[in-house]
Amino acid sequence: MKHDKTSTSAGPANTAEPAEVVLRLSAASLRFGDRTLWHDLDLAVTRGEFVAVLGANGSGKTSLLRVILGQQRLSSGTAEFLGEPVSRGNRHIGYIPQQKLADEGTPLRARDLVALGLDGHRFGVPLPSASRRREVDALLAAVGAEDYANVPIATLSGGEQQRLRVGQALAGDPRLLLCDEPLISLDLAHQRAVSELIDRHRRERELGVLFVTHDVNPVLDKVDRVLYLAGGRFRMGTPDEVLRSEVLSELYGSPVDVIRTRGRVIVVGTPDAVHADHHDSSHEPGTGTPVVMP
Repeated sequence: MKHDKTSTSAGPANTAEPAEVVLRLSAASLRFGDRTLWHDLDLAVTRGEFVAVLGANGSGKTSLLRVILGQQRLSSGTAEFLGEPVSRGNRHIGYIPQQKLADEGTPLRARDLVALGLDGHRFGVPLPSASRRREVDALLAAVGAEDYANVPIATLSGGEQQRLRVGQALAGDPRLLLCDEPLISLDLAHQRAVSELIDRHRRERELGVLFVTHDVNPVLDKVDRVLYLAGGRFRMGTPDEVLRSEVLSELYGSPVDVIRTRGRVIVVGTPDAVHADHHDSSHEPGTGTPVVMP
């Protein structure tokens, strides 16, 4: 069987010595019944590395994050975080979900949402303390949300709410940040602000980042490697190595065009026969669509 890797590099280029591996998947496969989402996946994410995960709807992008979060068991192979098998509730794995506006009337303030990252895993109501308030204030400052710290989150814009979710994800002093389409439904200005915020903390804290997205363009200048999932197979390498017509055409088994224009990448011609299933996230319904669009 032909190996599906385009590149075997395991981290950012131009490093003086090998970086620490924070996440490692070895010969990992995930199947549901007779359907294989991906198989024989080898992936090592190092400290400070930004990996974008691309693919058509239902290709298993969100399921990959669920495996790393300990919410989904692999069909075969292993998944390790900091050298130990992945498990639920690891405080050193931060998670940023796709943007979802809070319901009108939600009483939670901005600082309350961020504070959930500190003590949302505990039972009972946390006792107020000066040290806890300082921690929350520091997280709000880190994501530029001090001005609306005491504002109900339901009154905030999507971009402002997503800044708070970044702060929440940073609360556990993570070594790995999992981002599940965090820019979806945001306008271009907020996409840029949130992606730059994630990238800044990635660099300052040397976080490994696994960034699931249907549009790589907002983070294209930040990405070290791309993991592209399609039809039970994958390709992995730098954006220039993977996002090429011949590579994606081979991966899909049908003609796919990759067009580069004005610093953007457009992928057209992905087959319509890529179906989602209920095991993948609820935001991946329907048939396959172009995964990198302007």
